[in-house]
Amino acid sequence: MTQILPKPIARQGRVFLDRQLDPVEKARRQAENEAFGQRCRAIFERRVAGDIIPQHYDWYIVIEPDSGDYAIDPDDKIASPKIHTKYPHAKCLIMRLNETGCCGKI
Repeated sequence: MTQILPKPIARQGRVFLDRQLDPVEKARRQAENEAFGQRCRAIFERRVAGDIIPQHYDWYIVIEPDSGDYAIDPDDKIASPKIHTKYPHAKCLIMRLNETGCCGKI
């Protein structure tokens, strides 16, 4: 006769407690991300917003903020490698050329 083992109870809370970031590190990372976004948004507003949006509405733009370089294409999987071939280790921002700049639905 087989015995029925009790079903294990799932643990409550976070899975990896030892890998939690302290609040100082979280705030530092958030500040870095906001500064990066502001630099990319400034390049977008200064160089791209008024000229390119009417001709290329809803295309994707990938911006590399350190050089100010950008690439646009209707497909995000093509626009991203255009920049990453020039700047392979750079952190880039991808946006849509529309009123909001969002790439998808939330």
